[in-house]
Amino acid sequence: MAAVTSENRVAQPVDSLVGSESGAAAEGAVPLTLRINGTEHRLRLDPRTTLLDCLRETVALTGTKKGCDHGQCGACTVHVDGRRVNSCLSLAVMHESEEITTIEGVGQPGALHPMQAAFVEHDAYQCGYCTSGQIMSAVALLKEPCGPNDADVRECMSGNICRCGAYPNIVAAIRQVRGKS
Repeated sequence: MAAVTSENRVAQPVDSLVGSESGAAAEGAVPLTLRINGTEHRLRLDPRTTLLDCLRETVALTGTKKGCDHGQCGACTVHVDGRRVNSCLSLAVMHESEEITTIEGVGQPGALHPMQAAFVEHDAYQCGYCTSGQIMSAVALLKEPCGPNDADVRECMSGNICRCGAYPNIVAAIRQVRGKS
């Protein structure tokens, strides 16, 4: 298979609808350019490819998790032009002129976003599967109208499920970053 750069990516074979073993685009694939974490990615995708599958399987940004694949758990939360979006419910082709930010674009080791640092400080995770979606929602919450108390934060975060039950620690981390500690 030919080498593929982030500037000229071809959809990798996921199934017969997305590509073939040779890397050639599948019949019906459409060209599109997505701006993800500040980098342009020129792609050819089946128009039915979700943003989640594009991020994980084509662009190889695996921090965004596939949980329920039905928009019910929030593990796949990313930002599109600053708003939080369940990437499993959104088609990649819908976002050609928008800025997409994944957990990989929020902070880096040694330069964590304050929300990432607060999650670590407050142990706001257990198994970690939901953590990237929780952080992405919490970062978006900082710019959204949300009341001042913990009940308001819990309501604003209600689209993100933590099977381990780390909710008190998640709320504490958000409270710290919001300056309410």
